[in-house]
Amino acid sequence: MPTILLVEDNEMNRDMLSRRLRKRGYAVEVAVDGGAGVERARAGRPDLVLMDMSLPVLDGWEATRRLKGDPATAQIPVIALTAHAMSGDEQKARDAGCDDFDTKPVDLKRLLGKIRTWLPAEAP
Repeated sequence: MPTILLVEDNEMNRDMLSRRLRKRGYAVEVAVDGGAGVERARAGRPDLVLMDMSLPVLDGWEATRRLKGDPATAQIPVIALTAHAMSGDEQKARDAGCDDFDTKPVDLKRLLGKIRTWLPAEAP
């Protein structure tokens, strides 16, 4: 069962998305801020990270830079999740090291397609 680390500070978004992902056969770990997300990724080595970009403690951009800068976690795909849908936001996320980008509110079908792109051999 593939493991997804969901780094999301909004409780409602976190609960809704984690429930939907579990229902589709993914194991879901949760972190509520960027610092905790980096720690959980280093300790648990998830198969994929869903990273909110507007986080307390350490924002998603810096958390992603740290993950991609660490040889132990650099290979883990990171999908940015953000309500920032302005011109340039996707490029900013990619410049930080995100492998993919999706906007909020989350369109689950679209997000699941992106997850399957990064976990094709393991996706349920």
